[in-house]
Amino acid sequence: MRRLTYYIATSIDGFIAGPGGEFGFFPMAEDVLVAINAEWPETVPSHLRGPAGLADVPNRHFDTVLMGRGTYEPGLAVGVTSPYAHLRQIVFSRTLTVADPNVEIVCGEDPVEVVRRLKREDGLGIWLCGGADLAGQLLPEIDELIVKRYPVVAGAGRPMFRAGFGPVPFTLTESRTFESGAVIGFYQR
Repeated sequence: MRRLTYYIATSIDGFIAGPGGEFGFFPMAEDVLVAINAEWPETVPSHLRGPAGLADVPNRHFDTVLMGRGTYEPGLAVGVTSPYAHLRQIVFSRTLTVADPNVEIVCGEDPVEVVRRLKREDGLGIWLCGGADLAGQLLPEIDELIVKRYPVVAGAGRPMFRAGFGPVPFTLTESRTFESGAVIGFYQR
């Protein structure tokens, strides 16, 4: 059975974006970029894979990416309609109706049921790219968290999860610390 992994960048105080969806404040240090390119090449957007030397690198962990509308829209704003063309792309939105033909829009269907169907399919893992509302809805189905915590305090913004109170335990299985101050934590349900 396939697994759902929430692989996400956060500030020290747990925000994945600023109040207006900003994400450019995360310090992208070379040591972290090298690790991401080596371990999770499929998480590098398609239009950046060539410049990063990853054009022909196969997917290692994921073959499907899930996004909320808020995660998908920044690419649209700059003309990137298929941000992860090397993956099956699914966007959950109640309002978005038109996208790239390589992007599946899910409207009006329960995200939990969609993920349960995807988990029964053959293939690599499923990457939950964001955002907070979708992560909150999918929390019962998340098998693993990979949290890239950058050494910056945002102060406000979008949290990792937007859901009602209901503690869900995860076990830290590995932690990698980088000279730049970033930490990647690996958690299993």
